[in-house]
Amino acid sequence: MNNGMSLSEISIYPIKSLAGVSLSKSEVYPEGLKRDRMMMLVDENGLFISQRKFPQLALLKVALTATGVKISMPDSNSIEIGDASFLEDKMDVRIWSDHCVTFVAIGEINLWFSQFLDAPVRLIKYDNKNPRATDPKYSNQNDIVSFADGFPLLIISQASLDDLNSKLDEPVSMRNFRPNLVVNNCEAFAEDSWNRIKIGAITFEAVKLCSRCIMTTVNPLSGKKSERGEPYKTLSQYRLIEGKVCLGMNLIPRNKGLIAVGDTLRHL
Repeated sequence: MNNGMSLSEISIYPIKSLAGVSLSKSEVYPEGLKRDRMMMLVDENGLFISQRKFPQLALLKVALTATGVKISMPDSNSIEIGDASFLEDKMDVRIWSDHCVTFVAIGEINLWFSQFLDAPVRLIKYDNKNPRATDPKYSNQNDIVSFADGFPLLIISQASLDDLNSKLDEPVSMRNFRPNLVVNNCEAFAEDSWNRIKIGAITFEAVKLCSRCIMTTVNPLSGKKSERGEPYKTLSQYRLIEGKVCLGMNLIPRNKGLIAVGDTLRHL
C-alpha cells in the first residue's frame, strides 16, 4: 500500500451534465456528496438529457450561492435557482432504466434552459422522500444515489489521466471524465483493484469500474464533440475491460461525514 495517496480534487455537479464546481471540502451523504447532481434537465417526455445529445450543456457554468445555485450562459446571461424555484407538484421522470418522482421547476426556469438549448426542457429536483436505488447487482438493498449515472461517487487517479494523455496528440483535462474525487501519488489505474478504501474518516466501497461513452469526447471549454472521437477512441484501444471502455471507479459511502482536499486515502 502506498501511504502517500491523498485526495487532490473534489468536484460536484449540482445540475447533471452542466459544468462542475470545485470544492476544498464536502459533506458525504448516502446518495453522494452534498448538492451533487440533485437537479437534472428532462425533455417533454420526462427523459433525462445530457451532453450526449446536448454537448453545449458544458458551457453552462455553475456557482454555488447561499440558497442554491447561479447558472450562467457564455454571454453572461444568468439565472438563480433555489428552493423557491420549484413547485410542490411532482413529476415522474426517467434516468436510464430508473423511474423517479421529482419536483419540477417554475416556468421561468424551464423557459431559460429551453431557450438556451432551443428545445423544450424542464428542470427537476431530487425528492429525498422518494430516493433512487443503486443497481442491486453491485450494492446493498438500501443503497441510494442522486441523479448520477449509477453510483454516489466516482474517483479517478491523476496517474490514470496522465497515462491517457501520454498517448494523445492533444491532452484532455479531468473535466472530460467528470469525477467527484481525484487521488494522487499512486500508479496509473491503481483504482481498478480497490475494494474498500478510507478517505479521511469516511469509508467507501469500490463497487464497479466506470464504463465510459462518447460524452468523454465533449470539450468542456467549447461545448463541442471531438471530430476525431478523442479521448474515447484512444482509451478504447487499451482500456477495454469485459467489453466496456473503463476509466475510474464507482464508490458507495458507508458512513457520513466530511472529506477535504489533502485527506489521506488508504486501503482497508
